Amino acid sequence: MQKLIVNGGKTLRGELSLQGCKNSALPIMAASLLCGEECVLNNCPELTDIYSASRILNGLGSRCRFSDNTAVIDSQNISKTEIPENLMREMRSSIIFMGAILGRTGECTVSIPGGCELGPRPIDMHLAAMKKMGVDIRESYGKIICRVPFGKAHGAKISLPFPSVGATENIILCAVTADGETVINNAAREPEICDLCGFLRACGAEISGDGESRIVIKGQNRLHGCVYAIMPDRIACATYLSMVAATGGEIVLKNVCVAETEPFVSVLEQTGCSIYTYDDRIYLRSGSRLKAVKDRIRTMPHPGFPTDAQAVLMSALVTANGTSVFEENIFDCRYRHTDALVKMGADIQVLGKIAVIKGVPQLHGANVEATDLRGGAAMVSAALSAEGTAEISGISHIDRGYEKIEEAVRHLGGDIRRV
Repeated sequence: MQKLIVNGGKTLRGELSLQGCKNSALPIMAASLLCGEECVLNNCPELTDIYSASRILNGLGSRCRFSDNTAVIDSQNISKTEIPENLMREMRSSIIFMGAILGRTGECTVSIPGGCELGPRPIDMHLAAMKKMGVDIRESYGKIICRVPFGKAHGAKISLPFPSVGATENIILCAVTADGETVINNAAREPEICDLCGFLRACGAEISGDGESRIVIKGQNRLHGCVYAIMPDRIACATYLSMVAATGGEIVLKNVCVAETEPFVSVLEQTGCSIYTYDDRIYLRSGSRLKAVKDRIRTMPHPGFPTDAQAVLMSALVTANGTSVFEENIFDCRYRHTDALVKMGADIQVLGKIAVIKGVPQLHGANVEATDLRGGAAMVSAALSAEGTAEISGISHIDRGYEKIEEAVRHLGGDIRRV
């Protein structure tokens, strides 16, 4: 198994172009199933999750090839409607294919998805919404078997009990080719939802309200192919800004959707970093030691502070001057990285959904293991600011969401290698 070896204590400086957004690319790849023509996706990140999605598409009968950050997908001839369990378990967002397959064929068989172990991520909302749109659903030996009795789902008014990103995406994917109009109330407002809708509109879908809490979809008979560019990854942006801030460095991040980073950047500014934005760039300069964030950092659905950025910001605050407090409101098990940070010398107390971080002067290297994607990135960030050498195993989690992270860090002057 591969590991990352990090020799800490080096200040990160330089320019870096952001990768495309994983959380946009995956549902958009699923959405390509709805098109009867070839789709070309540019700025697609080179990640293990992208390769997993490609394998799912090819297994269903699509022809998907990926190279040089471009995915070319031809879904004219879909021959299967079942995703094998081994492919479902490769990535946590694989359930998103359910809505797309139903929208294209009227039937599908899936299983519970895998990916990061962040505690329960129930798909009850997904299934309840599909049922309201006329889908019959039954479970058999761990499989979820879905079928539309008359071959095509119908529009419905759906009010989500929680603004779930995955449920919102699945409903949209099923609704764009359904009969009639679908209205989603309390919809997720994340930028990645808007990117998915932007792609679908480019393919001929009629969608309005994305980015707000009420989305309206008017079903179309068919969609066509298009060429589309995936948005930049705002969580990768938060990660590299945190790494540079933790090492007292300076960076210009290019290819950024600046407005979408505001919930994170507004908090990071409270640490004393100088941050400026212009066009599609963010400039950050950090001092010798960060300040703790005075206000409690609460993870919330967009436009609140993103849960995916919680761990990477924490990795920077463990050496800040003062005490910072996090409140995790999205996932039950999103503090699993804290044990590794404590092993590296951090002072963190966790009680339920609250984590209290008392800044220490210095971290030290240690052997740690990533247990999820963002927690693994936090360990890399902490190791870069620590004294001595850290060895990070379990990096298959990191590879799910970061494109060649060691090359990006070395480009900024960090001492890191993959072995």
